[in-house]
Parts: sequence; structure tokens; C-alpha cells
Amino acid sequence: MPSRGCRPWAIASALVVLVVCPAYLIAQDADDIRQQQANAASASAGKALFQQNCGFCHGPDARGASGPDLIRSTLVSHDVNGNLIGQVVRNGRPQKGMPAFPFSDVQIHQIADFLHSEAEIASTVARRVPVEYPVEKLLVGNAEAGRAHFEGEGRCSHCHSPAGDLAHIATKYKPIDLQSRIVFPSGVNPRLIVWDASGRKFEGEQVYADEFVVALRDSSGWTHTWNRAQVKVEVHDPLAAHAALLSTYTDKNIHDLFAYLETLK
Repeated sequence: MPSRGCRPWAIASALVVLVVCPAYLIAQDADDIRQQQANAASASAGKALFQQNCGFCHGPDARGASGPDLIRSTLVSHDVNGNLIGQVVRNGRPQKGMPAFPFSDVQIHQIADFLHSEAEIASTVARRVPVEYPVEKLLVGNAEAGRAHFEGEGRCSHCHSPAGDLAHIATKYKPIDLQSRIVFPSGVNPRLIVWDASGRKFEGEQVYADEFVVALRDSSGWTHTWNRAQVKVEVHDPLAAHAALLSTYTDKNIHDLFAYLETLK
């Protein structure tokens, strides 16, 4: 009768698998760690390059200053290893005041890694904020100080009224949404007038706009999209005054204004 026990070669094979597989997994983990470290080093180098050469216009974190926010740019979101970013950096945008930069392939790749890293951070933070954030954790300001700022230095009362457009505002929005709308108001899109290369004029509501692309929806419902470098654009933004206030707000102003708005139930 043949033995029903384990054959020696089977036991040896099993031992080889047990020994080799963990080693393989460890090697994989080590490779992943080395790749992550390389990506982080590249993004760090790209950050230094960006801040030195581009930060004056686009902000040190690429979220915009006198120039546009690049983190939410369509071009950056579609870029792969600097293939699109490199074209803009090396050619510049003279008509927009952006010079060309003779960066090497490595430097372009580093800047791209930095921009993609910042875009990922921004999207991750947005995903982590809970929708039902407790109002108790947000109410750290002073409502009376907020009302004083609203009616005085903040000049909010020049356009808004607690008995008019802001009546019952605290019941219309969740607390975290209401606080964010103080500095990032929404609901009204800019109106655009665009003249294309042939001189044709288009008017309508802005659908999308960044440094590279602009799109509007006309009164007939048609959407038109252009390369921004090839058209003349005139923007009429009803929220421009809010954007101008961004550089004047302090953390205390925001917390106090929110505390005041929360009283408008």
C-alpha cells in the first residue's frame, strides 16, 4: 500500500513557498517605500523650484495669488508626468505676463510631482470633512463682535441684510457650509464676454475658467469652450467683492462672523 503521508518533495516545496513568499512581499514593501520616498523627494524639490519661480503669481502652495489657482486646473488634472505642465512652463504665456522657464526634464517632473501632490492633499482634505460637523465645535467666535464687523469694518451690510437676503440663513445651510460660504460664497456664476480670433462676440454664464481654458453657456443653452490664449475675455463677477476681502480677513473675523450668522435663525 502506498503511504498516505506527505511526500518529502512536497514538504520541501511547501517550505520553499513559505520562505520565498514572505521575502517577496518584504521586497515589494521595500520597493513601495523607496518609490514613495523618491516621490516625496521629487515633490519637495519641485516645491522649492515652484516657490522660487512661480510662487509670486500662483502662491507658494499653487492655490492662487495674482495668478490663478493651479491645484484645481484642468491642465494639471490631465497632466501625466509633466507632459502638459512642461509645455506651458517652457513656452510661457507672454500675453498673460508669464515668462518661459528653461527647466530641464527632471525639474519639470519635480514641479509636476509637487502640483499633483498638492492636488491630492486638497482632494483628500475635502473628502475627510464630515458633512454633519457639530456646530458646537465651530462656535468659537463672539456673535456680538461678528455683528460689529458685519456692520462696520467688514462692510458686509453694504450688500447684505440680516432681515433681507440673510434672513434665516442659519436654517438654510448646515453649520460647516455656512462658515465656508463666508470666504467662499457660491450660487452666482460670473458672466463672460468672449471675443474669438475672428472677432465674433459671445456672452453667457461662465461654465469653467482657469489659466488655460474658458467656457461659457449662452442664452440658447449652447456651451462654447476656448483656449484662453486665443481669445479676449471680459469677466463680470458679482462675487468679486468677496474675493477682494479674502486678504483682509483674520481667523477671528471668520469665527466671529460665523457666530453672528448662526443667530439668524
